[in-house]
Amino acid sequence: MGVCDCDLVMASTAGDRSLSIERLRGRPRRRRKEALVRVLLVIATTISLVISIAIVVALIEQTIRFLAAVDLGELWTEGWRPRSGQFDLLTIFIGTLEVSVIAMVIAAPLGLGAAMYLSEYATPSTRRRLKPILETLAGIPSVVLGYFALQVVNPMLVQGLFGATSTFTIMAAGIGVGILTIPLVASVAEDAMYAVPNALREAAFGIGARRKTVATRVVFPAAVSGVVASLILGFSRALGETMVVAIAAGATAGATRHWNPLEPGQTMTGAISSLAIGSDQVKGAAGLNPFDALYFVGLLLFMLTLALNVMSERFVRRVRRDF
Repeated sequence: MGVCDCDLVMASTAGDRSLSIERLRGRPRRRRKEALVRVLLVIATTISLVISIAIVVALIEQTIRFLAAVDLGELWTEGWRPRSGQFDLLTIFIGTLEVSVIAMVIAAPLGLGAAMYLSEYATPSTRRRLKPILETLAGIPSVVLGYFALQVVNPMLVQGLFGATSTFTIMAAGIGVGILTIPLVASVAEDAMYAVPNALREAAFGIGARRKTVATRVVFPAAVSGVVASLILGFSRALGETMVVAIAAGATAGATRHWNPLEPGQTMTGAISSLAIGSDQVKGAAGLNPFDALYFVGLLLFMLTLALNVMSERFVRRVRRDF
């Protein structure tokens, strides 16, 4: 047996010595396939980058044209009324901020609570059943949630609990956007919590910690980078929502600057939606086309979302933990 083993080892060693660099590279057909896949991926990446740059260039070009035609004093008035030559940016920014904050007040506790339950309390079979159902909520068309906010949320909650008198309110739009944002926050946060190694949980249980303590003081801090990323993604999603706001918030023809969420209001995305419907046929003073303001608002929204993403990336890198 010993002699046979030595012969096998010597044969294997001799075979290894006969290997060359060309043989290690694989067959030519396989290398051609790998090269083709790499070229296709590079093309896809390049096309995506070119499209993004083209969108930004188009927004900048139209923004410059709009700013050259409009009186800069009209960018700071008492309201947003493009057809009357009033382009108060603070009005739509306040509306956007109100809707986003209300949405996160709804989505953050519900989404994080659902994520913690699925990650720490639910059994594996329950998690497999509930998570797809929760994510299905993200597939509901936003126009449906917009009419739900208009016909159900506003009459039953906003008017019933807060005494609002208007059919369209910022509050109803914010609640509708919050419902739409819950699956995004829950899914991203749950993935981050579920990825925490079980060794941390077992160590905490081993020293007598309860499940609540393990979830809140061990798992949650370990997954804080993913949790924060889910909240910032949810906030960005709320900033960019259009149909719910356009239907439930009202003020499609214009809005007055205010801080009352129980009144109709306008957001940046809602302003873009309103300008895209019929306003291109309306000429303002000195031939000013209010439709050009669409690109200006779109560029501001793009810059705001980009800033949020950059902040999110820096924060996640700072607090990320490797296990």
